[in-house]
Amino acid sequence: MRTDPKTISEKILSLKSRTDARAGDIVEADVDYVMVNDVTGPLAFQEFEALECEPVREKIVLIPDHFVPNKDVASAKQAKEMRDFAKRWDIKNYFEVGRGGVCHQVMLDNGFAYPGALVVGADSHTCTYGGVNAFATGVGSSEAAAVFATGQLWFKVPGSIRVLLRGRPSKYVGGKDLVLKLISDIGVDGATYKTLEFGGTGVSALTVSDRLSVSNMAIEAGGKAGIFPCDAATVAYMKTVRKDGFNATLPDGGASYERTLEYDLSSLESMVALPHLPSNGKAARDVQVQIDQAYLGSCTNGRIEDLRLAAEIMRGRKVHRDVRMVVVPASVKVFEQAMEEGLLTEFSKAGAFVSGPTCGACLGGHMGILAPGERCVSSTNRNFIGRMGHRDSEVYLAGPAVVAASAVTGRITDPRDLEAVQ
Repeated sequence: MRTDPKTISEKILSLKSRTDARAGDIVEADVDYVMVNDVTGPLAFQEFEALECEPVREKIVLIPDHFVPNKDVASAKQAKEMRDFAKRWDIKNYFEVGRGGVCHQVMLDNGFAYPGALVVGADSHTCTYGGVNAFATGVGSSEAAAVFATGQLWFKVPGSIRVLLRGRPSKYVGGKDLVLKLISDIGVDGATYKTLEFGGTGVSALTVSDRLSVSNMAIEAGGKAGIFPCDAATVAYMKTVRKDGFNATLPDGGASYERTLEYDLSSLESMVALPHLPSNGKAARDVQVQIDQAYLGSCTNGRIEDLRLAAEIMRGRKVHRDVRMVVVPASVKVFEQAMEEGLLTEFSKAGAFVSGPTCGACLGGHMGILAPGERCVSSTNRNFIGRMGHRDSEVYLAGPAVVAASAVTGRITDPRDLEAVQ
């Protein structure tokens, strides 16, 4: 067996396939968990039933989230298909409306994603879990059905791009700003079928929540995965969500990378991605745009840390009279914690609408979609044409601090500028 140094992706896929996996190899690997949601689940159920076999129940996670609560008869039918499948096959890891939330946050809250794990999901932002040192990637519904049946799936081992971080971010700057800057540098196809593997001394300056935001948007650069190393912060986080052990995975010294990028976190600005691509990144201070809506939530930035930061900025202030603000905690767990900390009250006092956990307007589903000509600053991950509503609307991607500051001023605002006028 070769003894060449390996990247994190190569290590995890070697372990799960029991082979000496290298970039470019095709391997068949044991999957730890497979997740589907209310949109991607029905097709997976159909494909699985055609196989006429028993499911690998303990590996399946079912989470309704995209059209929660159901917005019409069609979405209610989709949700019922998931509910019926869970009952028929006695799937324990089914998270009914009111007991779960946005699928990726629910996976994290319940310890289904962890260091060294191999997780797939029928949703492109499954790569989020790389923030806790898992190899996680999105798959199609038919591939999910194959994992239902066998617990395994084939993978082409991706090559890796090394992203070295140093320094510490300034106040109000976080993971969302880093990933928007990264995507603006390499483009939406700059990491196609590659792993963005993060490292360097700056990793310790990012919270686990920040890392999850970065990994979440690896797919927006075309990435197969976005992975951080496991460190003390990862271990501390895992102790809050998972009782069982996990396998911390670090890259070998001298591992082979296709290219190396370097970022000084201390020089990062609060970023905004202009319509209609996540790669259209600019410093928030350089964007002069009036907004109609501010949206805080999603699998990218709906965690408790995001809500705390936004509430800090909103405290004692009001949402601009020409703006509506929608706040959506990413899961029931996050919602309850935000409620206990008084954050939801802060948002409500400021004039924001607070929702239970849902994907909702992120995908243009409901509860905040945009009319023609409207502009929204959003903490979500995509700003494609028509993503959050009418094709003539516009979405500006930003972190929670920029979203909150913009909600107050009625225009895209760097939160440091808001502080300056106090």
